[in-house]
Amino acid sequence: MKRLRIFLLPLIMSALLFQVPLAQNAGAGEAPRLAFLGLRLQNDNESLEPTSDAERNRIGAIERQFTTSLEASGSYAVVPLTDDIRAKIASGQFVGSCGGCEAAFGKELKADRVAWITVQKVSNLILNMNLYIADPATDKLTFLKSVDIRGNTDESWSRSLKYLLDNYFYDQKS
Repeated sequence: MKRLRIFLLPLIMSALLFQVPLAQNAGAGEAPRLAFLGLRLQNDNESLEPTSDAERNRIGAIERQFTTSLEASGSYAVVPLTDDIRAKIASGQFVGSCGGCEAAFGKELKADRVAWITVQKVSNLILNMNLYIADPATDKLTFLKSVDIRGNTDESWSRSLKYLLDNYFYDQKS
C-alpha cells in the first residue's frame, strides 16, 4: 500500500500541475472578443474650466487600466482598433451619440461586444464615469453602469473605474 502511495502521489501532483495551464489557455481561447472604442471626457464647463493636460493624461491612463483589467480577468479578449477605425472615431460624431457607429465598428472588427467610457465633468469636485457595452449584432446595450467621482485626481478616476468593474461588471454577464 505504501508503494502505491509513493508511486501515485508524484503522478497525481504532476497531473494537477500540468492541468492548470491547460485549463487557463482553454478559457482564454473562449473569451468573447471586445473592441474598446475609447474614453470621452464631457467637460460641462469647458469655457470656465478648460480641459487640462492632467485630464488628457487621465483619459489615456483609464483606457489602459480598462483594457489591462479586462484581459487580466479573462472576461474578454480585447480586439485592437485598426487605424481605419481610429480615424473614423476621430473624425465622426462622439461614440455613444453617433447613431449606431459603435455596432458598425464592432462588426468591422469582428467583435462580440463593443465598449466605451464617458466621464462627465460637472466641476473639479463632481464627476461621473459611465461604462457602456453593446452587442454589435443587435446594436443593443448589454451593460450600462455609472459611478460618481468626488475629486478630479488620477487616484479618484482610477478608483472609480476599479469600483465599477469590481462591483458591477465582473458580477454579471454582459
